[in-house]
Amino acid sequence: MTQQFQHAMLPQTTHDELARQKFVNSLQAYIGSQVSPKLQGIYERAKPQFEQQHQRPPHDRHEVRQLMQDNPDYHWWGALRRTTQEVMWESVMTSVDRQLAELNSRYTQLQHPHRLGSLTLHPDFELPAYQRAVDIHCMPGSYHHELGNDDVAAGAVYDRGVYLYVQGRLGPLNDGLGQALIHNYLKPNDPDWQPIRILDLGCSVGHSTLPYVDAYPNAEVHAIDVGASLLRYAHARAEALGKRVHFAQQNAEQTDFADASFDLIVSHILLHEMPGFAIQNVMKECHRLLKPGGLMAHLEASLYKHMDPFRAFLFDWETANNNEPFWSAMRDLDLEAIATDAGFATERITPTAISAIVQPAGQAKQGFGSRGSWYVLAARK
Repeated sequence: MTQQFQHAMLPQTTHDELARQKFVNSLQAYIGSQVSPKLQGIYERAKPQFEQQHQRPPHDRHEVRQLMQDNPDYHWWGALRRTTQEVMWESVMTSVDRQLAELNSRYTQLQHPHRLGSLTLHPDFELPAYQRAVDIHCMPGSYHHELGNDDVAAGAVYDRGVYLYVQGRLGPLNDGLGQALIHNYLKPNDPDWQPIRILDLGCSVGHSTLPYVDAYPNAEVHAIDVGASLLRYAHARAEALGKRVHFAQQNAEQTDFADASFDLIVSHILLHEMPGFAIQNVMKECHRLLKPGGLMAHLEASLYKHMDPFRAFLFDWETANNNEPFWSAMRDLDLEAIATDAGFATERITPTAISAIVQPAGQAKQGFGSRGSWYVLAARK
């Protein structure tokens, strides 16, 4: 695993904290390389029973689940994954709690009058009910919890936790998603395009936002999320890294930006964090906010229609066991039809797959190695 970039806001680890986090990564790697592959063989041995009974192979993930749900090896795999997820967050929270006062102080120090970007928070902001319902991805307190004024705990936990969760595969700055969308889709399809105003929806701590500052140096980059702590951390992190971004606490379903405000609107693994009605609202909001000829591009993991039934069944574990309530429902949606209903012309909607491996000029190869590609839903107004 590559080392995470040591910016000013990143929580530092003691010897014992780092050892525990490395143990979690080693266990994750073991599960991925030694335990997970065995499930395919278990399924293949069980499948003839289904085929004999129904005179056909399983059609979808639901029928695969009928074969696998009582298998003790599948239960063991799921228990290992869930426990590892919980231990990962706990190992990070221990480290953040120990130095939280210092991290909050650093955030305050970075709010100097001559800062590069901006941060707009709303004390009376109403979180969507679907965000309050569960601790997404088992992260304690989810993405929106706050421990007090000027608190950055959720952002600090998320920054380090995501890096551990993907085992560094998104690169030293956790920016592999933004880099992939830029260098494997936007730049190849329109290398001379220079959007003037860019909006990143559901930016969390700005991992995927910051690459747009470098890729489009003349653009005014905005980023929104619902979590105040995430945004405080995102703003301080961007300032520490010398990147100009305007962060704001807003719901992507309905923002306060004017009509036709942006040339480019992007999101990175956001859609699976919301129910279908909210996705419909986000698509309509994108259409409202885009200038004529503007582009929206949403990056996600593959939809179920692009997977074989067994792989879809493994993906479905996230919904059943890992506090991702909308993960599977989103992958069954017809996102192209939703974009059409939002106002985008069918012939201007472009669903595609892009490589997860990116190699921007002057940087080492990086990518999310456990997935070969990302799904992108793009549409021009």
